[in-house]
Amino acid sequence: MKTSTLVAASAGTILTGLLAYAVYFDHKRQTDPEFRKALKRNNRRMARAVKEEAEAQGAMQREVIKKAVERAKDEGFPTDLEEKEAYFMGQVSTGEHLCAQGGNNLEAALAFYKALKVYPQPKDLISIYDKTVPKEVLEVLAEMVALDAGLKLGSFTGETGGSDGPGVE
Repeated sequence: MKTSTLVAASAGTILTGLLAYAVYFDHKRQTDPEFRKALKRNNRRMARAVKEEAEAQGAMQREVIKKAVERAKDEGFPTDLEEKEAYFMGQVSTGEHLCAQGGNNLEAALAFYKALKVYPQPKDLISIYDKTVPKEVLEVLAEMVALDAGLKLGSFTGETGGSDGPGVE
């Protein structure tokens, strides 16, 4: 018997076995109510596990953001006008550089947050951020702003899309 014939026969046998199993599985799925219930139960269990994992990841992300904001507050912010201006320019530059590199959204948002803290008109800066900062970074920045009770901005949601006109939010 030739090798090619043996390989073809083996492949045919394996393919036939897989096809038979697929037909058996489909028949069992359609006719056995207990099997269907078990499949649904497994799907619900899997969906619940995915949901819990996402919630845990979100809670961990919020905790990391909270610690970053606290660390920034502990470092302090300049008070002199010239120092504020230089600090602002440095932080915006850092944030833009990190956004261009991609990857570390938390550090980029932290740089933009620090710039926001020293800017005299934070609401105006937020509208600029809405147009220029990537959405992922803007979402992290929105959480940072929400954690800072001392920063009065009105309603900042982190949503992009523009406004209805000048000064309208």
